[in-house]
Amino acid sequence: MADSDKNISAALEAILFAVGEAVEVSRLAEAIEVDKKEILEAFQELNQKYEETSSGIKIVKLDDKLQLCTRNEYYDYLIKLVNIPKKHVLTDVLLETLSIVAYKQPVTRIEIEQIRGVSCQHAVNKLIEYNLITEVGRLDAPGKPILFGTTDDFLRSFGISSMDELPVVSSDKIEDFRRQAMEEASLTIET
Repeated sequence: MADSDKNISAALEAILFAVGEAVEVSRLAEAIEVDKKEILEAFQELNQKYEETSSGIKIVKLDDKLQLCTRNEYYDYLIKLVNIPKKHVLTDVLLETLSIVAYKQPVTRIEIEQIRGVSCQHAVNKLIEYNLITEVGRLDAPGKPILFGTTDDFLRSFGISSMDELPVVSSDKIEDFRRQAMEEASLTIET
């Protein structure tokens, strides 16, 4: 590794440590005065170094951003120190709502409710509280409804670096879901 590469890696590490949140690769390149390719090379080199030395940290790539994070296997130690809840519990309702947002984003609460067939105000509020979804804008329609999308925490929580890594749902599976939903909707309660 050349001396200039060490400086890029060290500068990248210092910035990510100090900022404490995900930073766009283009902003990092601008700050360090190198091109994006060199930032991504330094990112790979640092993670390799962290892996070789069994470091407690790693750098994660979230879409076009990088963030310095604690390795998952050391999370329990961190919890003991900072005394925060280990993980948020995602119920089936929350997971269903989150899935709709992830695959349909940007999406309004009304659109989510049309897909689910029930009110989702509580689920949306919980997902915002857990920082898995956020307001990403307003729909240009009467009432200007809020549009929701996923966050970097969503990507981090599910161990993916971009929305492109979400599993693709086949058309056969979609038809099965549609058939099941129709069957559930036609059920009647006997009295």
